[in-house]
Amino acid sequence: MTGPFARTTRRDALRLLASLPLLAAVRPAAAAVPSLSFDELYSKFGVLGLEFSEKVKSLAGQDITIKGFMAPPLKAEAAFFVLTEIPMSLCPFCSSDADWPDNIVVVYLGEKQTFVQPSQTIEARGVLEFGSWTDPETGFVSLLRLRNAEYASV
Repeated sequence: MTGPFARTTRRDALRLLASLPLLAAVRPAAAAVPSLSFDELYSKFGVLGLEFSEKVKSLAGQDITIKGFMAPPLKAEAAFFVLTEIPMSLCPFCSSDADWPDNIVVVYLGEKQTFVQPSQTIEARGVLEFGSWTDPETGFVSLLRLRNAEYASV
């Protein structure tokens, strides 16, 4: 028999099998999830309104993180909340995207979670979407959203 396995002994095979759990544990580091801050959401405000930053445009469709505060939800069983730059005592719901504050992001949860106090800093993670969109269930209009999101207190 010739080739690279011609002289493989039983002992070599056992060593290889014994090392497999170690090889499985040594995985490449997971790619870091990009983060956004409220200061990075828009590039300018002009006569046509808010213009999204190049960073937002480049991260659209990707999983991102952003830190902020949870505005009080309209009802406890809501599957979404509004993430704000500063703590708010009232939810900043808008009637149109022309009224859209530049310091909020709508977070649509992948599954229902317990809401936190408005003064608690949280980090939300989800798939970034931008552009005017009206939620067909609530009529809520948003410019920035996280989909399939989750959050944790920080």
